[in-house]
Amino acid sequence: MAQKEHSRRIDMYRKKAFYALGAVLIAALCFGTAVTAGDKKAGESADWKYHDIVDVDFVMQYAKVPMAENVMIIDARPKRPKYDKGHIPMAVSMPNSQFDKMVDLLPENKDALLIFYCGGLKCKLSHKSAWKAEKLGYTNVKVFAEGFPRWMKVPGNYASVSEDWVQKQIENQADMVLVDSRPKRKKYDKGHITGAMSIPASQFDKMVGELPQEKDRLVVFYCGGYKCKLSHKSAKKAMDLGYKKVKVLSAGYPAWKKKFGAMAAAPGPLKAGEEEGSLDIETFKKIMAEKPDSLYLVDVRDADEFATGSLKTAINIPVDVLENKIETLPKEKSIAFICGTGARSGEAFYMVQDIRPELKNVYYIEAEMSFGEDGSFQITKSQG
Repeated sequence: MAQKEHSRRIDMYRKKAFYALGAVLIAALCFGTAVTAGDKKAGESADWKYHDIVDVDFVMQYAKVPMAENVMIIDARPKRPKYDKGHIPMAVSMPNSQFDKMVDLLPENKDALLIFYCGGLKCKLSHKSAWKAEKLGYTNVKVFAEGFPRWMKVPGNYASVSEDWVQKQIENQADMVLVDSRPKRKKYDKGHITGAMSIPASQFDKMVGELPQEKDRLVVFYCGGYKCKLSHKSAKKAMDLGYKKVKVLSAGYPAWKKKFGAMAAAPGPLKAGEEEGSLDIETFKKIMAEKPDSLYLVDVRDADEFATGSLKTAINIPVDVLENKIETLPKEKSIAFICGTGARSGEAFYMVQDIRPELKNVYYIEAEMSFGEDGSFQITKSQG
C-alpha cells in the first residue's frame, strides 16, 4: 500500500511539473511573439522616415526671392485641398501621389538641393517623395519633417497661395483685398488681375491708407512672379502694421495671366448717358458683348432677385448693405451699378459719390432691365 501511494504521488508531481513547464513554454512563446511583433511595428514606424531631416531655420535660408540656383522646395501634399490655399513661399507643388508623373519638374542637376515637406511630423508624404528622389539619383535630398504647420508658427512668416485659389476667391466674391505691388504706369495700367488695387511697393508708406481699416481682413499681394520681391516686401510691411491674414501670390501676375488671360488695361472715362452718373446704354451693351470683364459690375437688387438671374460677370451687393461695402470697391476699374429700373442703381451711384468721391469712373444704368437665368438680359430706356 505504501509503495502504491508513493507511486501515485510521484505521478501527480510529474503531471504538475509537466503542466507547469507547458505553461512556462506557452508564456515564453507568447512573450517572444509579442516582442517580435512590437519590434516589427517599431521597425515599420521608423522605416518610412527619411534619413536626412532639417529644421525650419534651414528652410528659411532658402525660401527667399529669388531662389538660389540649384535649390528647390517641394510641397508633397495634395495640390487643391492643401497647396493652393497655403504653402511655403517659392515652393512648387509636386504631390507624392503624382510624383512619377511630375519628375520632369525636378532639376537636371542631380546634386541640386531638394527640400521636401508636407503636413507635419505625422505626414509620410514628404518622406516618401524624398526616398523616390534619392532612388532617381539625387544626392542632396532633405526632408523638413515639421512641415507647413511649423513654418506658419514662426513670427513674421506668411503663406503663399496659387493663382487657382486667387481666381476662386474672385469668382466666389470672397471678402478679399487684392493688391498689385508693381509700378502702376509701367505694369499695373497695362494689365492686372481682376479687381486688384494698385499700391506699388515703392509707394506703400504713402498709400497705406488704401488698405482696409479692419486688420483681420484677408489681404493678398502679388507682383511679377517668382523673381519679384515687391509683393513680399509689401506683405511684411502689412504684417508689421498688424494685418493678420496676409498672403502672397508668389507666382504673380504672369502665372495668373497665363492661366486666365490678361485683363484689359484700366479704361478711361466711358460715354455718359443723359442723366448724371448714368452710362450710355449703347456703350453698355457693346461692353457686355465685347469686354464684359472690363467693368466691375454690381447688381444692387436684393439677393432673392439676383438669384433668379443676372449678368454673368455681376456680383451682388444689395443697396441696403452697400454702404458698408463701398470701401471694397476697386479704385482702378470702371464700376457700373445695375438693377431693374435704374432707381436702386442710381441710389448706389450717389452713395459712392458721398462716401468715396475719389472714385472717378463710377456709373449706373438708367434703364429698365430684365435678366435671364443664363446671363442674358433685355434693356430698354427708362420710362420715368
